[in-house]
Amino acid sequence: MTEPHDILFRTLADPTRRALFERLCREGEKTVGALTAQAGVSQPVVSKHLGFLKQAGLVRDRHEGRQTHYSAQLGALAPLVDWTSQMARFWEARFDDLENLLRRMDQ
Repeated sequence: MTEPHDILFRTLADPTRRALFERLCREGEKTVGALTAQAGVSQPVVSKHLGFLKQAGLVRDRHEGRQTHYSAQLGALAPLVDWTSQMARFWEARFDDLENLLRRMDQ
């Protein structure tokens, strides 16, 4: 079974997708045209990447007339936050164990 954080890591591993997501986080809702203007790739490529981001739950789209507006969904990052917290606790415990071992060796 694929874990939610695996999907997010895979989606955000692509630099273009990550840049689009970061831009939406920083600047708020944008149209495909506005995103394409600074993406350095064509509109069909931007749309494809936005589709992957939407599938992962990282962006939401809103249609207004002929334009589609995209916005970041920060709550979708929760599985990554949880995973990094677990890893931080794991490594903190390991370093605490190492510190205790080194202290005992010094005695």
